[in-house]
Amino acid sequence: MEIREEHQLNPVADEVSAITAVVGPILHGVLYSLKREVADALGGYEKIPLYLLARNHRPGDGDAGICFEYAVHDAVQRGEPSVQERVEDALKLCKIPGSHQSSILFGVEKSGKQSLIDTAADLLTSESRVMTGRVGHPPLLKRHIAAATTAFRTRGKASRLPQSIDGLWKADLFLGNSDSDKWVGTSVKINQIDLAPARGLRVGLVPTSQGRSDAVRKDDRKGLIICPVPYDGAFVEIFYMAWEVVTAFIHADAKLPKEVDLPRPAARQVARYLEDRRGFPAVDVIEALKRLAQPELLKTETSAAGLIVAGGVKADQMVTSVLAPTPIGLTS
Repeated sequence: MEIREEHQLNPVADEVSAITAVVGPILHGVLYSLKREVADALGGYEKIPLYLLARNHRPGDGDAGICFEYAVHDAVQRGEPSVQERVEDALKLCKIPGSHQSSILFGVEKSGKQSLIDTAADLLTSESRVMTGRVGHPPLLKRHIAAATTAFRTRGKASRLPQSIDGLWKADLFLGNSDSDKWVGTSVKINQIDLAPARGLRVGLVPTSQGRSDAVRKDDRKGLIICPVPYDGAFVEIFYMAWEVVTAFIHADAKLPKEVDLPRPAARQVARYLEDRRGFPAVDVIEALKRLAQPELLKTETSAAGLIVAGGVKADQMVTSVLAPTPIGLTS
């Protein structure tokens, strides 16, 4: 599994040039997530025109579904102070012992085919426990990963998870301290309104909101410890606008999408850039966009993530890449 991180280097200038800057890396991810045999049949990655890329793209390849989750996970792993201190407070409220803070990223692919558990080879042991906050012996995390993946696929129906953690399939991260090997299921949402209680989830991690309290606190109604973390919403909004442009453009067969599918004027302008170049090789289009994009907005880093395969996955069913934005707020 390849992780392509787009690190924000400078503040967002105008929307059109900023969206254009982010569209390039997204197109790169979509292009190189095509299976090689498909690319070879089309003349090779370097010769595939934009309109053929749109016709051969399959949803899920290079999916951006775990953008915010991965950015926060990475910040915890790197020891980003502004995030680390908030997570530390949340773990204390959950009564998790230990001091070596860490994160396990649990990202089930949308069709439920696999689970991505970054750094699991080092962190997930046979004694790793999920702390539920309930009376009784905490369940073993590693033993229930496959069941959580299956439960995700069925949206919790006929789940084989123990009752105390039958909502664990809704987790995005497992936060904890590696020295005690104790972990808590964590739901990560861009919008706090979307946080929902579930047995097995202890922490709700959300970006801080301007004008609202950023204190780590217990929400008795949802039964979650709410953990706001510093996050530059402007860059994330630009990232999602760029992702919206690419997905709408692909869905429209590499033509300008309907206004209802892409209503923002800035996004439609970038889509016009793509439509004007639909007959050119995608690699050339990506290069051409650089001259229209906001300069020095992004730096790309590529790394590999550990995988635990669940649910009888075959190699040709697996997602090959994930694209994740990391704003200034999580890199400084």
